[in-house]
Amino acid sequence: MSRPRRVAGWIATGLAASVVFLALVVPDQITRLPPGASPWATLLRVPLEALAVAAVLLVLPARARAVTAGVLGALLGVLTVVKVIDLGFFAVLSRPFDPVLDWPLFADGYRFVQGSAGGGAAVAALVGAIALAVAVPVLMVFAVRRLAAVAARHRHPARVSVGVAAVAWLALAVLGASLVPGVYVASDSAVVLARDSVLTVPAAIRDKRAFTAEVAADAFRGTAPEQLLGGLRGKDVMFAFIESYGRSAIEDPALDTSVRAALTAGTAQLRDAGYAARSGFLTSPTAGGGSWLAHSTFQSGVWIDNEQRYRSLVSGDRLTLTGAFKKAGAWQTVAVEPGVTYAWPEAQFYGYDRLYDSHTLGYHGPVFGWGPVPDQFTLKAFTDAEYARPGRAPMMAELTFVSSHTPWAPLPSMVGWDQLGDGSMYAAQHAQGQSAAQVWQDPVRVRAAYAQSITYSIGSLVSWVRTYGTDDLVLVFLGDHQPAPVVVGDRASRDVPVTIVAHDPAVLDRVASWGWTDGLRPDPQAPVWRMDQFRDRFLTTFAAPTDTRPLSPPR
Repeated sequence: MSRPRRVAGWIATGLAASVVFLALVVPDQITRLPPGASPWATLLRVPLEALAVAAVLLVLPARARAVTAGVLGALLGVLTVVKVIDLGFFAVLSRPFDPVLDWPLFADGYRFVQGSAGGGAAVAALVGAIALAVAVPVLMVFAVRRLAAVAARHRHPARVSVGVAAVAWLALAVLGASLVPGVYVASDSAVVLARDSVLTVPAAIRDKRAFTAEVAADAFRGTAPEQLLGGLRGKDVMFAFIESYGRSAIEDPALDTSVRAALTAGTAQLRDAGYAARSGFLTSPTAGGGSWLAHSTFQSGVWIDNEQRYRSLVSGDRLTLTGAFKKAGAWQTVAVEPGVTYAWPEAQFYGYDRLYDSHTLGYHGPVFGWGPVPDQFTLKAFTDAEYARPGRAPMMAELTFVSSHTPWAPLPSMVGWDQLGDGSMYAAQHAQGQSAAQVWQDPVRVRAAYAQSITYSIGSLVSWVRTYGTDDLVLVFLGDHQPAPVVVGDRASRDVPVTIVAHDPAVLDRVASWGWTDGLRPDPQAPVWRMDQFRDRFLTTFAAPTDTRPLSPPR
C-alpha cells in the first residue's frame, strides 16, 4: 500500500474514532453545566458502550461483524440525532425531547422561524435539519464499521486495549470520579439515553390512561347553570396571558429592574383610578415555550404538560373556564388571539362565541419579531370591536399578548390610544428598533430586551384599564411560562405571577382567603398554586351568591 493511502487510512480511522467517541460522551445537557465548568472537561470520559461493543465485535466472524457494526452504527446515529435535539430542547424548554409526544413541536418551531426570520430561513432550517438527521446515522454506520475492521486486523492489541480500558472504567466508576459535577468520567450516557428513549413508549401509554381518568373526574361537570359564577353576574371578566411573564422577571437580580418599577407604578396608577389588585403565583406546566399547554391547563383544571394530553383534552368535552361562563348564560365569550395565524378549531372546545385572530384584528403594520400584532393595538382592536360596543351584554374575554415572545426584537413602544389607527404608524418604530441579530449577539442585551418587552405588555394593560376600564371590570392577568434559559438560566422555577384587578371591593373580598398580596407585584412569600388548581378555586370562590358552600374542596 502506498504511503499516501496509508496516511489517508490513518486520517479516516482517526476521524471515525473521533466521531464515535464524541457521539458517546458529549452530554445532552451541556448547556446546563454548573457556572464556571468547562465544556471540554466533559470530553475526558471513558465510554462503557465503546468497550462493550468492541468486545462483542472482536469475537464475531467477519460477515457477522460487518452486519452488527452497521446495525450498531445506525442505532448510535439515531441516538446522536436525539441527543442533538435534546440539546436544543434543554436550551429552549429546559427539558429533554420526548420522542413519542414532541413531534408536533417541530411544526411550531418551523412557524416560529418563519415568523421571526422569514420563509426562506425557515425552509433552509428545515432542509438542514432533515439533511443532518439523515447524514448522521449514515456517517455513524461507516465510522463503526471502519473501526470494527481496523480492530479485527489488529486483534491482539485491540483486545489488550479493551481489557485495560475496562479495568480503568470499573475503577473510575467505583470511585465516582468526575471533572464536572454530575458528569462522571466512567460514562454510560448513551445506554442511559437509549433506555430513556425506549421507556418513553410505555410511559406515554400509562400517561394516556391516567389522563383519561383525570379528565373524567370533574367536580363541576354537572353543576347547574344558575350555580355557576353568580358572584360575577353583571361583571365584564377578562383573562389576559402575558407571553413569557415569569417569576424571574420580578425577582431575578440579573434582570432589568424595569419590570418591578412598572408593577409598582401600575399599582399606584390603578389605585388612583379606583382599582385594587391582589397577586400570587401559579406553577406552569411548561417553560421557555409551549404556551398552549399553559393556557389549556389554566382553562381546564387538569395538568397539560405534553402534546398527547393537549390533543386528548381539546378533542373532549371538559368544562373550561370559558365554557363555565357560557354555560351560565349571562356572558358573551370572546377570544382575542393575535398569535393565531392559521385555523384554530380549539376555539370550539374552549367555548368562545367569537374569535379575533391575527387576520381579523385589522392590523396593517409591521411584524415585531414573532408577534404579529403589538399588545397595545390588540387591546384597542378588542375595545373597538367588543368592549366599547353600545348596548352589549356582559362579556368574558381571553386575550393573549404576544409582544413579549422570543426574540424580543424589535420591540414596539406605547403611543397615544388615538394614534394607533390601522397600525401602519408602527413602521417608524420598527425601522428604528434593534434587530434580533443585534440583540442576540450578547446575553446581557437579550435579558434587557426581555425585561423591556414585559414592561411594555404590563404598561399597555395598565394604561388600557385606566383609559377604558369600567366599574364592572374584573381583570385576571398572568404569565404563561418562564422565558428561555438564555434569560433566566436553567435552574429557574416554573412559577409565573398571577393578578386579579377589580373596581368593586366585593370581588376582592371574595378572594381574601386566597392569601394573595396587595398590588400587581406578588410578594416572594405569596402562595404558589399549580396552574391546574386555578379553575376550581375560581369557580368555587365565585359560585352563586345564594349558596356560599364550596362546590368542591380547593385542591
